[in-house]
Order: sequence, then C-alpha cells, then structure tokens
Amino acid sequence: MATTDPLGHLGVTATARGGRLRVWSEHATAMELCLFSPDDPAWMAERVPMARDEHGVWQVEHAALVPGTRYSVRADGPSGPTHAFDPERHLIDPYARGLARTTGGDWRGYVQHDDFDWGGVQKPRIPLDHVVLYEAHVKGLTKLAPDMPDELRGTYAGLAHPTTIAYLKDLGVTTVELLPIHQSISEQRLLKQGLTNYWGYNTLNFFTPHAQYATRGAQNGGTGAVLREVKGMVRLLHEAGIQVVMDVVYNHTAEEGPTGPTSSLRGFDAASYYRQTREGEYIDTTGCGNTVDFSLPAAQRLLLDSLRYWAEEVQIDGFRFDLMATIGRDARAHFDPEHPLLAAILADPLLADSLMIAEPWDVGLGGWQVGNFPDGYHEWNDGFRDRARTFWLTDTAASRRHGTAAEGIGSLARRMTGSAHVFAADRGPLASVNFVTAHDGFTLADLTAYDSKHNIGNGEDNRDGTDNNRSYNFGLEGPTDDPDITAARRRTMRNLLGTLLLSAGMPMITAGDEFGRSQRGNNNAYCHDSELTWLSWDRSGWQEDLLRVTRRLLQLRRENPALRPVRYGRWGETIPSATQMDWYNKDGRAMTMDDWDSPAERTLQYLAASTPEFEHFNRILLVVHGLEEPTSVRLPAHVGVTGYTLLWDSSHDDISQLELEHQPGEPLTVGPTSMLLFRAHGDQVPSPVSPPSAPAPSSAASAASAPSPDDSDEGLAAPSDDAAMDAEPEPDRNA
Repeated sequence: MATTDPLGHLGVTATARGGRLRVWSEHATAMELCLFSPDDPAWMAERVPMARDEHGVWQVEHAALVPGTRYSVRADGPSGPTHAFDPERHLIDPYARGLARTTGGDWRGYVQHDDFDWGGVQKPRIPLDHVVLYEAHVKGLTKLAPDMPDELRGTYAGLAHPTTIAYLKDLGVTTVELLPIHQSISEQRLLKQGLTNYWGYNTLNFFTPHAQYATRGAQNGGTGAVLREVKGMVRLLHEAGIQVVMDVVYNHTAEEGPTGPTSSLRGFDAASYYRQTREGEYIDTTGCGNTVDFSLPAAQRLLLDSLRYWAEEVQIDGFRFDLMATIGRDARAHFDPEHPLLAAILADPLLADSLMIAEPWDVGLGGWQVGNFPDGYHEWNDGFRDRARTFWLTDTAASRRHGTAAEGIGSLARRMTGSAHVFAADRGPLASVNFVTAHDGFTLADLTAYDSKHNIGNGEDNRDGTDNNRSYNFGLEGPTDDPDITAARRRTMRNLLGTLLLSAGMPMITAGDEFGRSQRGNNNAYCHDSELTWLSWDRSGWQEDLLRVTRRLLQLRRENPALRPVRYGRWGETIPSATQMDWYNKDGRAMTMDDWDSPAERTLQYLAASTPEFEHFNRILLVVHGLEEPTSVRLPAHVGVTGYTLLWDSSHDDISQLELEHQPGEPLTVGPTSMLLFRAHGDQVPSPVSPPSAPAPSSAASAASAPSPDDSDEGLAAPSDDAAMDAEPEPDRNA
C-alpha cells in the first residue's frame, strides 16, 4: 500500500484566505460545512455547500476556517442497509485536530494552532534491549500525588511534573506506555448506569487528545491549549530521556453498534469504514459493537495518517495497538500476516523509528495470533504471563492441595529465555513483550490475595472480567495480617517481578505493581474513575521494600547484557548480541528430561553468557526454585568460571547481611519458592561450539541447546490455554 494517494491532505488546512476543509466519502451525494457562532457553539451561523472531486473528496474554502472556529459537516447519500446518511446530523470531521462541546453535550470540530517550540529536543531513541515499558494511566498516575500542585494532579502536565519524572527515573523505567489519550467517550450503557469508561478504549476521534486529562487552564485556554500541554508533556519527558508510547484503539470506534451514537465515520460513509454484511449486519471481531474494516482503503489511509500525525506533530515514540489482529484482517475477515496495512505501517518513512507493539488477538474467528505478526512488531506475550503465573501461583496452590504441582520447570524456562518456540528466529527475543499483569486483570498484589474476581461494583453481577486469573490467595481471600500468608504473598510478588525483569524479551511493568498496588480484587476496573484505580502514594513499609526490590531488579537488568539478548543464538555459532546458555540441575549436573518435566524437580540453574557487540562481556547465573521447601544446590563448576557474586535473592528483601561470594561446586541453601541471581567471574569469551550441557528448552537464545520435550499445549495452529484469558466477550474492557 502506498503511503501517498490522490486524496491529498484531509481535514482543515490553513490558506491565505482562511482555511480549506477536505473530507472523503465514496457514497455521499451532498455535503455542507456548518460554521457555529463563536459565542454559542450550538448556534449554526452559516452553512456552506461542499464540492466533490473525481476521487470522492469533498472540499470547501472559507475565510472563517481559522483557529478558534467550531465546525461540523452534514452529509447526505443513498439509503440502504449498509448506509446511515442523515442530512440533518452534525458530524465530526474524522481528521479534526481539535474538538469542542456544546452545552447540550454535542461535539464540534475545532480549528486550532499546531505551533509548538520543541526547543531542539529530540526523541530519546533508546536501544530496544534497554527498553522497559511502564504502562500507566495519565490521570491515575498522579491524581493522588502528594508533592504536586493540586491543579496538576491527574493531568498531562502532572505526568511531566519534576516529581513524576524523578520517580520514573529513580525507578529505572525507560518508556511510559500511556493508556489511550485519543479523545474518548463512555458507552451509552455505562452512562445509564452512572459509570464512566475510565480506561478510554472507546475512541471518538483519532487526531484529538483527550481534553479531560488537561489542566483546567488548558481546557479553558483557547485554541490549541490542550494540544500544547500534551506536547509539553512529551518534550519534558524526552528531555529526561523517557520515551512516550501511546495505546491506540483503531479497531473500533465510539459509534458502537448500528443503533449507537452516530458521530463521524458512520455518518460519512458506513459502507466504507465498518465491516458489514450486504444486509447491514455488523461483523464484530472486537466485541465492541462495530469493527473498522481495514481491508478498505479509506480505513487504511485514516489509520496511517493518524499515526503520522502523532509521530511527527506530537513526537510520540511508538504505539501499542489494541486488538491488532483486527487491523490485519482481510476482506474475508481472516487474519493475514502479509496484510498491506501491516506492511505499510512498518514501511512508512515517517514511522521508521517508532516502536510498534501489537496486542496480537481479538475476539473474532482465528483471533489469537501471538507470534504471527511480521518482523518489526513487538507482541504482547500472553504465554509468558500465563506460565509465570502458573509456576509461582497455581502450581503452588496445587502442591498444597494435592501434594504435587501440575508441571515441571521447562515450560517457564522456555518463556524466560525468549519464547523462541513462539517467535520466528529472525525476529529475536525482543519480539516478545513480556508481562505478568496489565491494566486489564488483577494487579500483582491481587494475584497473590484473591482466588476469584470481585467485580460487583462494575454493575454486571460479577459476570464481566475473566475467571481464568491463575491467581492464588495463599489460604485467605483478601487482606490479612497472618504473618505466614503475608510472607508467602510478598515472596511470590518478588518472584513474579524477578521472572519479568530477568527474562529475555522486552518487559512491561503495570504502574503500581512496583509497590504492590491493589484494586481490592476487581480484575476489570475499566469503569472506575476513583481511588480504586488511582495510584496511592501513601505506602506501607512492605510496599517500600517491594519498590526497592523493583529498582534493584531494573538496575541489574541494565548492568548485565546477558539478561537482555537482542538475537537468538544458534548452535555452533557465535551470534553477536545473543546469549549462550548452559543448563544445570540443583546438583550442578546436566539437566535430564526428568529435571525439565518432573513436578517434583522444579529447580534449575542456568549460566548465560553474552556475545558482545556494543557492550562488555557478561556472564550471569540464575537459579530458579519452584517448591515451597528449601533445597540445597551445588553451584555449577563450568569451564572458565572462577567464582560467583550474589546479586539478588528473592527470599530476602535485603541481601547485605548474606554471604555474597561463592565458588564453583560450593553447596548453597536456597529458600522456598525463590530466585537467585549471581554474576559469574572468569574467562571473558565463551566457546561458540561447546557441547550442550543438557537437553534444554526450545529456545534459540541458547547457542548450546537441544530439542525440547513436547510442548504441544503451546502450539500456534489454534488458540491454546495461552489464549484463554484473552478471548473475553467485551475486549473494550479487556484490551
């Protein structure tokens, strides 16, 4: 698909005589520009007919199309089951750069200034292996922040306040991934219930920032003030070396189903934007009432133009695509990894440096597409999430209840070493966006405190949200002061964070998990704009301890290149920026099949050596122990390794009083369900053709690995248990 076409610039463009509006519709038979009084946005002051060219572009020039003007478009066209034309309905220009509301709640386009002084500040362009994503809500991150002026809390300006930036820098994250900041509205159903779509996965317009996240001064500040605040936020974050990624929702719009509120695309040309049958029935692969049809050129053009605008005009560093399988569906509604739009996004020169993150599923037929996106996309890896939760939570529960866990350690090891059985060899481990939690689902703390969801406050009798949480409350539902339960929960949180931050791939932390934020068991809090979802900055002692652990893990990730390979290794070769691995059981011997598979042998040690390209040589030893009884391990006596320095032990909040220096072959007591990280000392260059120490997980991240045991439950031919948590009936809340 070409990045240019004969339609030219759409939306409003300044001219010497005012402004020019261009809007596309294939099927419209008439259009008119409506201009509104500057004193009353509900009062239509003038109507101006628009003319159509041979490409379906309707155009008008007018002296009043200048910054500060409110406008709409009315479109007429044929009737029929796939059309929704109404010559009396005021529509939002799909390319409107600003929006305004009337006192009656109607929306108008708003012409605004795009001018902004970037002061020479450039995008940080952080190397991919150093990226650590921090998923946050603009309002929720700072609404309760104590050391901030009241007027800035919960705003774009608050996110860029020095105290927020200092917190993010001190934590060690590199990239803020913001929940949607396109202008969104709440669904009609929620409004009737007195609730709101807090997460924002219900987009009204793809070019306009959500005004309600701006300061009151910006909202009342006239032409372009909200946009300037967004740009100011990006500039200050960039000055601090922090990237900004937007969560974007192109797969559906706020117009909902056929009887929903028609505000823009449906009124301009429903047949050219939405998936429908010939009879006008909506083909819904999103669970949100409508699905944008990206097999059609108009929808493709709209998405690309929106991405270019945010990447260039607002200097956004990347995009996380909600339900991206929908974007890759062809005219038959089948997912196509070679879809022209997926290719065009990657090929666009204006997007060349942008980080592209796919949520690789939707709720349509064949909707689970993890691992199937083209090289250049990074994908949310739900298999990593599920295996991490299973190993540390539900397997522990099964062991307590039945005397044995469900599986051995091999499945987790495959995920921790880059999920090479999921992603093509040329994509490498960074194709995997690893996460344990996201905005959707239990928080990290709630995974360890609740066996079941508690969503009564959502108004759906606890029917919404997934039931497949893979959580474990360790004996009591909800908060408790029982010392044994709290100790087990906190150790498990440390293990889950360790699994996330010490694994190969691109990690994503959900805001607040670094200090154990709770949503009181609500695993679908999309409709709560309250202290339930806002981050609390009033932390108890154990939360401060967990925050220190998170900081330490992020520091260790930065300092040890062996933890963050860029490429998969290959047997018998030294691949630059890959990792060579050797695997040992708890006795320091080569892993056997029983060691990988046995639920009774859930302990491994692996040595990972970097193959330097841009950084120093580095070798680490990671010990993972998945049973609730302590065990003894014998540290590996590996060729070239002369000693080990303990860097982190999840059994302890603080290791300063522990013996840190250890020798190969030395026996060492490992605490129950724990992880230990060591730096290995010795020779600086690993052998590229050393024989495999054992049958290893199917991970090409290891240059010394043999074929793995069968892992058929993780096949790519059809959704597996890895996808079970992602095919929810209403993905606007489970995005």
